[in-house]
Amino acid sequence: MLKDMAALATIAVKDLGVAGKFYGETLGLKRLPGGEEEVLTFESGGSKILVYRSQYAGTNQATAATWVIEDGLEEIVRDLGAKGVAFEHYDMPGMTREGDIHVAGNLRNAWLKDPDGNILSLVSETK
Repeated sequence: MLKDMAALATIAVKDLGVAGKFYGETLGLKRLPGGEEEVLTFESGGSKILVYRSQYAGTNQATAATWVIEDGLEEIVRDLGAKGVAFEHYDMPGMTREGDIHVAGNLRNAWLKDPDGNILSLVSETK
């Protein structure tokens, strides 16, 4: 029923101004015009990310959104780090770390948090 329908990440935040700067300026996503007063919509590749004000912002302890990086994960991590983004480091079975990037076979993953503590993932698979 839903297999041909687009999906979008929906991320709760406390402060839309702070979130708008982070998602728009720090991550470099394109903010789309319009929308509701309590919602910001960003475009990322062919996907959309909806950021909305909520009292429950930052309470999710799992990944809220994942970007699939085809090429240049190291450069993206370096560039975000230069903008002040701190990356998360996790101890997971079968994974080692190369700087801020976790490695498991062909899978490379970096995690960061937005200003509200929402966990965001950057993942790349080498061939």
